[in-house]
Amino acid sequence: MKTIDRRQFIVRAAGALAVTAAAPGFAQTGTPPLTATAMRTLGKTGIQVSLLGMGTGVKAWGGHSELTRKGHDAFIGVLRHAYEKGIRYFDMADMYGSHPYMKEALKSFIDRDKVTLLTKTGAHEPKAIRKDIERFRKELDTDKLDVVLMHCMSDPGWTQKLKGCMDVLADFKAKGILRAHGVSCHNLEAAMAAAETEWVDVLLERINPFGAKMDAPPDKMIPMFRKAHENHKGVLGMKIAGEGEYGARIGESLKFVMGLGCIDAMPIGFLEPAEVDSAFDYVVKAAATLSTPA
Repeated sequence: MKTIDRRQFIVRAAGALAVTAAAPGFAQTGTPPLTATAMRTLGKTGIQVSLLGMGTGVKAWGGHSELTRKGHDAFIGVLRHAYEKGIRYFDMADMYGSHPYMKEALKSFIDRDKVTLLTKTGAHEPKAIRKDIERFRKELDTDKLDVVLMHCMSDPGWTQKLKGCMDVLADFKAKGILRAHGVSCHNLEAAMAAAETEWVDVLLERINPFGAKMDAPPDKMIPMFRKAHENHKGVLGMKIAGEGEYGARIGESLKFVMGLGCIDAMPIGFLEPAEVDSAFDYVVKAAATLSTPA
């Protein structure tokens, strides 16, 4: 598949949506059609997020991303537009460099009580985890963090090797400093461990029908997602378009992911307001192709 740029992604995706076929198993509640702003509950946490979240980690590493490289005004502008459109889930990470921008947004136009903030720590030592949580609270200027994930789990043995880190996050949760904890995974076996581990409240993993930027083909990943859902984890799906590689088929991917019936929400990275608007249309059109339970 030829790689396309993000503007081609926006233009071609509308056409892709028009030809997607209906798929069974899409869990929709109520009579109105599902939209990007539909509120979903993350497993047994009680935390609600909009179906469509705004990711801030497009090609991110080392405290920078495609969005930070666009500059302050561009970053703030996309945050503002996403919030004004109704997005209530914002996905961040220490390595994305997004905390200072969110802090500014919270001070000027985002109502903290109306949004769910998810962030991630790359620390692998208990003391470092503790320092990260305190630093994140200062960087975001918020007393409570909604969801904190240990970032990029790739070792199948993480549940044993990082037990001390897990205990630190559990202690913060018990004290009311964070509402939920979990992991983002970059390895199928690591994700399978997360799906079965009681400690995990929220799991973030890569999923699309193409196998692009994923840990295994879709047929290998889907049972893990379903097991996590059955075990009452909050389940978040990322890399819906394979980091843009399959942007022309985003409609097909949305139909596929939403049709699984076990993905609570999807953070998608936006670099400009027009991409937010287009994604809203894609979700509605994808939902229209899916059967609704009686």
